[in-house]
This record gives sequence, structure tokens and C-alpha cells, in this order.
Amino acid sequence: MILKRPGVLLQAVELPRPIAGHGQVLIRVNVCGICRTDLHVIDGELPDPSLPLILGHQIVGRAVDLGPGVTRFQLGERIGVPWLGWTCGQCRYCASGRENLCELARYTGYQLQGGYAEYAVADQQYCFPIPEGYPDLQAAPLLCAGLIGYRSLVMAGDARRLGLYGFGAAAHIVAQVARHQGREVYAFTREKDDAARQLARRLGAVWTGDSLQKPPEELDAAIIFAPGGELVPAALRAVAKGGVVVCAGIHMSEIPAFPYEILWGERVLRSVANLTRTDGDEFLRLAPRIPVQTEVTAFELPEANEALGQLRDGRIQGAGVLRIS
Repeated sequence: MILKRPGVLLQAVELPRPIAGHGQVLIRVNVCGICRTDLHVIDGELPDPSLPLILGHQIVGRAVDLGPGVTRFQLGERIGVPWLGWTCGQCRYCASGRENLCELARYTGYQLQGGYAEYAVADQQYCFPIPEGYPDLQAAPLLCAGLIGYRSLVMAGDARRLGLYGFGAAAHIVAQVARHQGREVYAFTREKDDAARQLARRLGAVWTGDSLQKPPEELDAAIIFAPGGELVPAALRAVAKGGVVVCAGIHMSEIPAFPYEILWGERVLRSVANLTRTDGDEFLRLAPRIPVQTEVTAFELPEANEALGQLRDGRIQGAGVLRIS
């Protein structure tokens, strides 16, 4: 499925099968997760897509061809492809373990062709083996919702009372990790989103409420997954002195002005940008030990526009995944 220009629906087209270049793996795609980042690309809120573009950056498939120099994977091996698709490896960010900030980085389903297709190519160095025990559909959300969520949780520090704003794909994974670590989870959802609140309670949340509501206890940290800028002042008001508010999305609407007093008291406001391969290695080792269980709504590839529409409207519980092969 191809995006030809922002603001239009994806179109089904026939393309030649891609060829694996040096260091690349050709993957027959089994499934590909859908993500709110895909909506930001479609809506033109992310400025530099390589058009025409195949979206999709939570790819699970099997290696069907190996380019010259590939040593990390074997033919037939199950492979996961995440958002981060390539970095320069030489800049000050890459050299200091912060490759997620590389100015020359390229991203799957954005500057690199993604997984809403039968085949995809990816750099072997930025792919992950999929843990055993996860069927393809359940594995796909681990590759973005899981990885970004995990990085966000690490950025939140050792908070005991943790607020999650927007209880979708990432939050329903983070909640399981947080509960495994002994934290209390407070879930903030759209008003009257009963399905999301039921899921949050089933995953161990001690409280659920409206996104602009104050929780019954002061939070030690909050992670904002929803793209609404108005949630930043709400989260700052919800955290105690010394608390951390983490903005986990790649795009957010404008943050309204707020009084200094809700930031004062050594509260911290920070963002999470992309992911590193270390995040992937750590999280994909951790997920089976918990074990993280992903809630998935499956769609067929020709239903991609419908799936994205349901994601936009908040009608997908957990994560949405496209069946490709």
C-alpha cells in the first residue's frame, strides 16, 4: 500500500520485488503493525517522507534472501524490523550511545520503504530476531509500541506511582512492564472510553479516569502517549515535586501556556525520540520473561485505510496489525 502524497488514502499498487543490497535482508512480510506515527506521516505532520512511500515500521517476516555481507541472520529466520532503520555511526550522538538522535538517521516507513507490502528490505544491523513464543500478530506491536514504551518507562525513572496518558498500543504494553516491576499504574483515557479503561483495569491499573482529571494520589511520573498538547499541563499538575513527565510521541499538538508553578518544585518535562538498538535488545529479552501479552486487532492488507481510520478514532483496543502474507 503506497502513500503518494499527504492527505490522501493509501493506494494498492504492483511493484517489483525489492533486491537486498550489501548488508541488507530481503524479508517476506507476514504482518506489520499500524502506528499513530503512520497517521502523522499521512497527515503531513512529519515533514520529510520519501514519496511515494510504503508505510509500516513494525514488520515481522522471514528472511528469503541475504545481501552480500549479511552475517546476523540466516535464510528462513524470523526477523523484526523497527522504526530506526539506519544511522551514520560516526556523529557525536552515535559515538555516545545516542544513535536515536543521529541527524542523518533514516526511518522505516518514512525515509525507507516499510512493511505494508509483501516484501521489504532492511539493514541487518537494525533488525531483531523475534523472541520464541510470540506468534507473528502478537510480536509486531513489540517493535514500536513496546520499544518506544520501554524507552519512555526508563526515562520516567524509578517512579512508584506511574500515570499513562492514552491507553493504546504502547500503554497496554508499558503497564505490564510497570506492574512486573512493582509500580502502581494510573490510566488516563478519553472521556467515556470504557473499553480502554476495562483493558487498563484488567492489566492491573489501580485507577482509571479522564485524561484531564486529577488522580486520587500524586504521581511520581507520567508518560504521555496521546498526541494532545493539552495533556502536558494536566500531567504536570498530576505529578508530585521532583516528578517526571515524559512526552513519548513523535508529534504532538501545540502545548498551551501554563503557569511556572506547576513546573516548579524540580519537576522535569522531557521527550523521547525514536529508539536505540540497545533498547530493542533489552526489551526483547525482557518481554518473554514477564511475559508481555499484546492485545491485537487484526486486519487484512487491503483494509489498511479502514484500520488507520479506526486507529484515528480510538476504536482499536490494544494494537492494530495488518496481515500481509
